[in-house]
Amino acid sequence: MEERQTFGVDVAGIHRELPLFEIKPGLRIAILNILGDVEFVQAAAKALAARLEAVEYDLLISAETKSIPLVYQLAVDSQKPYVILRKNYKPYMGKALQHETLSITTGQTQTLYLDEKDLDLIRGKKVVIVDDVISTGSTLQAIRLIVQKAGAQTVAEAAVFTEGERAKWAEIISLGHLPVFSD
Repeated sequence: MEERQTFGVDVAGIHRELPLFEIKPGLRIAILNILGDVEFVQAAAKALAARLEAVEYDLLISAETKSIPLVYQLAVDSQKPYVILRKNYKPYMGKALQHETLSITTGQTQTLYLDEKDLDLIRGKKVVIVDDVISTGSTLQAIRLIVQKAGAQTVAEAAVFTEGERAKWAEIISLGHLPVFSD
């Protein structure tokens, strides 16, 4: 088996080697997968919570799946509630708000859903959007639009890493930046 190239990152005193994956011919990205990495999630959430101390907010919001442990730990550390946007609609979600987005990692269109039960929780609130990595901004934009449709206000956006064009993400509260690798 061929050894995969990696890109080393350090976050809040924790080092990880992120595997590089080709997302289209001649273009690779470093993949951060925090699922199951308790040490990394706790350190990253603590560092993001410290950076969010100056922000006045009521609620955290994220999209499933990989950022769920991060937003959960951030909710524990900040003592704020959180909401997860789902990628699949279930009948029990009632009149869910929805918006389509294009995922860079799958290359597929996906729809994000805000469960009807969360509408009252989010309405009128100041919200921080949380993600593991912000790459193209398509998921971020979909979350922004759902927050707006729900009658809430986005007051900050936070991620472990931004990726790609650094200047594009100047307003994002992040712990680092990942380059894009072209052959």
